[in-house]
Amino acid sequence: MSSLVLAHTRHQMLEQIRVPIGLLASSLFPAIAMLAFAVPFVGDDPLSSTVSTGSMTLVGAMSAALMGLSITVAQDREQPWDPYLRTLPAGPLPRFAGRIITTTAVMLVSMVPVLLIAALFTEATVMPLRLLLGVGAVIVSSVPFMLIGLVLGFLLPSKAAIGVSQLLFFPFAILGGLMLPLEMMPELVRTVAQFVPSRGAGELVWWATTGVEPGVLPLVTLAVWTVVAGAVAAWAYRRDEGRRYS
Repeated sequence: MSSLVLAHTRHQMLEQIRVPIGLLASSLFPAIAMLAFAVPFVGDDPLSSTVSTGSMTLVGAMSAALMGLSITVAQDREQPWDPYLRTLPAGPLPRFAGRIITTTAVMLVSMVPVLLIAALFTEATVMPLRLLLGVGAVIVSSVPFMLIGLVLGFLLPSKAAIGVSQLLFFPFAILGGLMLPLEMMPELVRTVAQFVPSRGAGELVWWATTGVEPGVLPLVTLAVWTVVAGAVAAWAYRRDEGRRYS
């Protein structure tokens, strides 16, 4: 099984390198946002710039998990190679594992420009252990967005997946307080933010990197979204499988 996972991972990594637009989008957008918003406004504040760095790394990870995964899965389904792969006796696990590993690698790469900007142009400070915890928190908190990306990829054609994933990504980023502090938002927005996964993801990352205590409700919301998205992703896969062979 491990050799099959490695084979699928290698294939998908090569595809990513040959068409690097998804990698560039995941890396450049948070880096540009970091330069435009964090560096000039909170760059001199160690705590605020560290929080902003965590937020921007999460933005890049969300882009790879939600938009990148949904589009690549939808495109895979449209290829004539896909029905053949589904008939192989190994089952879907190696393909899923390879796709998740590839997406995680893209997320890690997308963090590098943000971390470099934070190190060079801000007063952000983080101990090595907290940096590792922060990277782990970004990966863990991206799981529901990966699952949502799988749902969109299994249910929608690639062109629709592009639009719908973008429509979800930006509200998630804004409502999560990743682009602007929620304190600047109206009361209604601050209330709704407690029930979107990006808020819990942000608070988990901020806790890992700065020690700021997270709220209970956002973390519960993050867990609920993860469970529900996982169940829907499993249903979407079975539905797609049934439609192909019915």
